Amino acid sequence: MSFPIYLSGLYAILALATLTWLVSVIKRDVSIVDSMWSVMIFASALVYSSSVEPYWNRSSLVLTLVLLWAFRLTLYITWRNWGEPEDSRYQAIRRKYEPYFALKSLGIIFVFQALLAWIISMPLWVALTVPFQSSVFDILAVALWMIGMIFEAVGDWQLARFKSNPTNRGKVMNRGLWRYTRHPNYFGECLIWWGFFLLVIPTGAWWSILSPVLLTFLLLKFSGVTMLEETIVDRRPVYREYIASTNAFIPGPPKKPKPVTHSQEQTS
Repeated sequence: MSFPIYLSGLYAILALATLTWLVSVIKRDVSIVDSMWSVMIFASALVYSSSVEPYWNRSSLVLTLVLLWAFRLTLYITWRNWGEPEDSRYQAIRRKYEPYFALKSLGIIFVFQALLAWIISMPLWVALTVPFQSSVFDILAVALWMIGMIFEAVGDWQLARFKSNPTNRGKVMNRGLWRYTRHPNYFGECLIWWGFFLLVIPTGAWWSILSPVLLTFLLLKFSGVTMLEETIVDRRPVYREYIASTNAFIPGPPKKPKPVTHSQEQTS
């Protein structure tokens, strides 16, 4: 395990981030960084694996899992955003940092996300550069990865189908996996990266737990659940009922609405 190899992954990620920034300046749309997120991480994995000799079979497993995850996520986000205006989250950032947002966005969006991607790629660096025998952790890791992929892919598919039906406009998606968690896709993403961490436990690289911990924090408190639900109740008041009946993240049975007491009826 060599830090210069890990650093080379950062160089690859920064190069892709810079190219994506140049395209975003031309398109006046920084949303394209979302499509490149998983590509940047996969690029770092390729760098890690190509920097080690000899190449061992276990690397094939790791690279395959990363490729499947990155391909699906990039394809879905690109399809979802195709022909759409810049995401409202980025429009708000653009307004906040004008003038000269085009230049500022290189640092506050693209380099920032590149650094996050590099930190999150940490388990891949260990798994792809430290040779060790397969163990029960590999089985657990792949199982967790598969469960995560099901939640993420099926959740995205169910939401896309729901939104494609004009009769659902203004309604809240509370069917399928969304009946048990308000964010099945984020929950699945979280499981995938905890699965990657399980792959490196036999190496003793416990410090790489920073990757799934950071990702979990981002999904729960930064760019995921918190950001999406910040204003949604104002736009869709019925979402408040959905919050009351459905877990935010970890799936669980729907909760029954709390009965209205006699005193509450009198004060309402």
